Amino acid sequence: MQQRRKGLNQETAAAKAGISTRSGRRIEQSPMTPRAKAERQWRTRNDPLEAIWDPFLANLLKQDESLTGITLLEHLQDHYPGQYDDKVLRTLQRRVKQWRAVHGSDQEVIFRQQAVPARQGFSDFTHPDSEITVQGEPFKHLLYQFRLAFSGWRSVSIVLGGESYAALASGLQRALTQAGGCPHEHRTDSLSAARSNRTNRWTDDYAALCAHYQMEPTHNNLGVSHENGVVECANGSFKRRLSQHLKLRQSHDFDSIEDYQTFIDQVVSRLNKRCHSRFLEEQESLQALPGNLVADYQLLSVKVTRSSTIEVRRVVYTVPSRLIGERLQVRLYHDHLALYVGQQQAEILPRVYPKPGQNRARSIKYCHVIRSLVTKPQAFRYSQIRDDLLPNNIYRQLWQKADQHFAAREACKWMVNVLWFACEYDMEEALGQELLVEANKGKFMSIAQLQARFLQHQSQPNGHFTQHNLTSYDQLLNAFMQAKSAQHEAGVPF
Repeated sequence: MQQRRKGLNQETAAAKAGISTRSGRRIEQSPMTPRAKAERQWRTRNDPLEAIWDPFLANLLKQDESLTGITLLEHLQDHYPGQYDDKVLRTLQRRVKQWRAVHGSDQEVIFRQQAVPARQGFSDFTHPDSEITVQGEPFKHLLYQFRLAFSGWRSVSIVLGGESYAALASGLQRALTQAGGCPHEHRTDSLSAARSNRTNRWTDDYAALCAHYQMEPTHNNLGVSHENGVVECANGSFKRRLSQHLKLRQSHDFDSIEDYQTFIDQVVSRLNKRCHSRFLEEQESLQALPGNLVADYQLLSVKVTRSSTIEVRRVVYTVPSRLIGERLQVRLYHDHLALYVGQQQAEILPRVYPKPGQNRARSIKYCHVIRSLVTKPQAFRYSQIRDDLLPNNIYRQLWQKADQHFAAREACKWMVNVLWFACEYDMEEALGQELLVEANKGKFMSIAQLQARFLQHQSQPNGHFTQHNLTSYDQLLNAFMQAKSAQHEAGVPF
């Protein structure tokens, strides 16, 4: 009848009402118009809480409205044994919910904010939900995400270690470079890399970073995550999308961290296509990027020990032995260390972090010290870093088998020489696998055989050389002595 009052014909009005045209015609011709069903004002069964609600339960809620239905039911069962079973739980929960809506205290109101182009950019770190491996090894990492509030454009970077300033600065500058500009405000949660919780002030490094890009640093209130919701919500959507694309890829393993980052960038690119038009609008309002980047590392000064090691953040690293005794300037990034002697870069090392539950770690590269070790191979057996000098499990098995096959001194000498050949000729993987196969058969290539094998591959000089007659050498010396004598007699310095 409402559709008919709007001017529709009987057939159309009946179709919209979900009835036949004949039924519609009968209703319209009937002198009795359909009326709304009267609302029922009575109960169909007895209230199991009527006797106990007002004098007992309501008073408990007035004292503390955070009490839950299950807590109140257990309280009733303690005070009135056998009278209230678990069947009344759902009724009690509905009654508590209704009481809070009518008599409860006011709740916090969320005020939706209007996004303004280029006003805010948000940063956050998150743990990936998908297990990732690199060359078959578990890869522990974080994901840093930057997002613009107006358009929803985002950038995601891999982070090694924790939520450090180096990781924040590296990810943020990468995102701003990709965006082609800077927002006027940068917001984070209570990151220790950006704000000192002890002094409640921005760290000097982070304040300088924001000043360099002319961004005002802000943070959400502690524990109020919805104030950082622009990126908190985006973390979930990105991780779900990443998981889906990993399933399509049918593998969670990558050849390198760089390949994994490229895969992430492809996933992010697809997400950014959805907001491309709004991003182009926001991009016009972004501040221009400064001409240079801010240092996204921490500067340390360490001295190389006689053991050719340095210690950085409770991790011992070996360095090339030529650096022993030098004081190095270490630029500490979130994923690597750059070592400088003065202003000259001497070495780059991958950064290592202690495993969960451990306070210390080691990063030992046998090639840094093998040339010294090969001159004193017996130092290998009781070296504090012996097990770390062996580069992988293949070489650890080789050492165990060699130690059983050779005498003690010969085992050390053989193992050290194998490491020297592996380093010197860049054959770590191939040589280790070949020797392990032979060792499993009880065969061990001697040091002399190893030397013969590698020395025969050394390039020999080509061409024919003629040996000079020694008389020509005598003539040269005689001419030289005569010239020297003549200059001495003439008083000319020679």
